[in-house]
Amino acid sequence: MELFHANIVYSGNLTQLAVHTDSYLGVEDGKVAGIWEKLPQMYEGLPVTECGNGVLIPAFSDLHVHAPQYLNRGLNMDLLLEDWLNQLTFPMEARFADPDFARLTYDAFLDDLIANGTFHASVFASIHLPASSYLLEEMDRRGMKGFVGKVNMDRSAPENLLETPAQSLRETEQFLEAYSGNKNARPILTPRFAPTCTGELIRGLGNLGKKYGVGMQTHLVESRWEAQQARLLFPDCSCDTEIYERAGLLDNGPVIGAHFIFPSEKDEEIMLRHDGFIVHCPDATVNVIAGITPAGRLLDQGMKVTLGSDVSGGHHVGVYTQVARAVQYSKIKEFYEPEGNRTLSLAEAFYLATLQSGSLFGKVGSLAPGYDFDALLIDGLDDAARPLTPEQIVERFCYIGNASHIKARYLSGRRI
Repeated sequence: MELFHANIVYSGNLTQLAVHTDSYLGVEDGKVAGIWEKLPQMYEGLPVTECGNGVLIPAFSDLHVHAPQYLNRGLNMDLLLEDWLNQLTFPMEARFADPDFARLTYDAFLDDLIANGTFHASVFASIHLPASSYLLEEMDRRGMKGFVGKVNMDRSAPENLLETPAQSLRETEQFLEAYSGNKNARPILTPRFAPTCTGELIRGLGNLGKKYGVGMQTHLVESRWEAQQARLLFPDCSCDTEIYERAGLLDNGPVIGAHFIFPSEKDEEIMLRHDGFIVHCPDATVNVIAGITPAGRLLDQGMKVTLGSDVSGGHHVGVYTQVARAVQYSKIKEFYEPEGNRTLSLAEAFYLATLQSGSLFGKVGSLAPGYDFDALLIDGLDDAARPLTPEQIVERFCYIGNASHIKARYLSGRRI
């Protein structure tokens, strides 16, 4: 048994933080064994890690991030989606045909995720099989829980990023065969979004999903342009999400729809029916998309809303920054579109980034007994003239904190 003496904060439920002040937490076999106000007599005499005024919180989960866009973060943020893709994103992703370039970038990307407290992630790679394989292998080696997708595109992109349907399906199947049995990081089907995929490719991916029991991540109704293009290119479908449902892509594993900013009632109905995860990426929505996910309304409808950094549409890999942004942008959404929309509380936004997002990867995202001890110790956020409560420290960390305020990181009980 490993013991910690600390302030402990995690999501008790959607609307409340569970706060254990000046308490003891036990870890056994990488999992939280218990939390006690007073150290149980049976553990007296065992060494205890004293955390002082620090706060133990769960590590974060990022449900939408583009690893090959890591080098573009914070650049060309004055462009909107279509121009941003063509001028910045696609040229960078083409460079991942070079495995050495990919390894250098992906090592830095994963280092930065861990430094900023993200231990679980659903990641878009590029179309390139060797680079995508390295990213998944390295995540798995580090013990990070997550999904990695080799991206599929066979139209509406630069020539050096286009695959034929046969090539895309063949290499995707190789990817699935190689890694579907992994313990930590596993493959997921990743059609980039409907405008870059033909019906032939989408249907083929549906067949692979069924064959291997693999879920799907994609972008869903992330902009009015994208939603219009999807309906134009798939005229037999009434909305973006129906394209994937008809192909059988929503039946085989987790469904992750990034952004979901302009959903129709049909989009919402389909995602609710398939228990899909909606990923709100606040910074990206105002950087390159110009719209805000109706997070409060979707939560009130019983949908699984989560958070993502969407690097490099978002400019920071730290999901804790998106907790603060989710609160901020929900205020703007409610102010300009008051019908049905509402402001998120800090507790709700923290829940989206930890317990709700973590549920995709198993027993992570909480420090309740039985959960993996994937945890961060945050400290250094108090003012000498105003001590803060543990929940205030968590809130301040989400608004003005950075990686230097994470004093210790624990993955499956092991300090890293």
